[in-house]
Amino acid sequence: MSQINSIKRHDVALVVGGTGKTGRRIVARLRDQGIETRIGARSSTTPFDWDDRATWLPALRAVHSAYVSYYPDLAVPAAPEAIATFSTLAGEAGVRRLVLLSGRGEPEAQACEDIVKDCGVDWTIVRSSWFSQNFSESFLREAVMSGIVALPIGDVHEPFIDVEDIADVAVAALTHDRHAGALYEVTGPALITFAEAAEEIARATGRSVRFEQISLDAYRDAMRSDGVPGDAVALVTYLFTTVLDGRNSRLTDGVQRALDRESTAFASYARRAAAAGAWSD
Repeated sequence: MSQINSIKRHDVALVVGGTGKTGRRIVARLRDQGIETRIGARSSTTPFDWDDRATWLPALRAVHSAYVSYYPDLAVPAAPEAIATFSTLAGEAGVRRLVLLSGRGEPEAQACEDIVKDCGVDWTIVRSSWFSQNFSESFLREAVMSGIVALPIGDVHEPFIDVEDIADVAVAALTHDRHAGALYEVTGPALITFAEAAEEIARATGRSVRFEQISLDAYRDAMRSDGVPGDAVALVTYLFTTVLDGRNSRLTDGVQRALDRESTAFASYARRAAAAGAWSD
């Protein structure tokens, strides 16, 4: 593993997925440190689109370090080849550090991790559990607002991770040498069920919010009725039947190792999100 200098203020950091849940937080933190940061998104000044490879090399020009969040998920069949091509282009463009957002319990994601590790560029892997912010900034927000979080999952315990913690780990990896070659598997500090998560949100908001287990067929039918595309239905089905089958019901120390602090409890996330109006009408 080569020794590389910490990123300097005149170096450029690319944040692929820079308008997403993790990406926009990383962009804000890097810019707060005075680091020139390029947002990799379709709507950016220098656009980046995973479905348009002609956009990849322009986005990589003059970049020192890059955060890589693959859309829609590293579990989809197109991901390994895309990650391999992107990593090769990054090395050829002179990028010296890649930080990959990966997913726990996904063999396909871990295959992509191996691709990045072998690409010849210094790397850090941030292997994440289920985002807490899925309840406030993603597809579960409407369910919370309705008062019933109905999902095809039982008593599985999940160590929900606060996206703020992911952003802190990623920024540390992008900006400090000591994280090169590290794999940080990040979780929250406790295992809770989706029912317990709904209860925490109810306490934080003062709203009536409860969890209800439904069948996978009923959930798929509801998604299709809402006009969700078939590939998105297939991905969500995979997540609920594979990733959330209990395989991730254990805690890790990734946040502690990366940041020398504990990860954020789900209750703390819920109180902060509620105070910020995440579930306000």
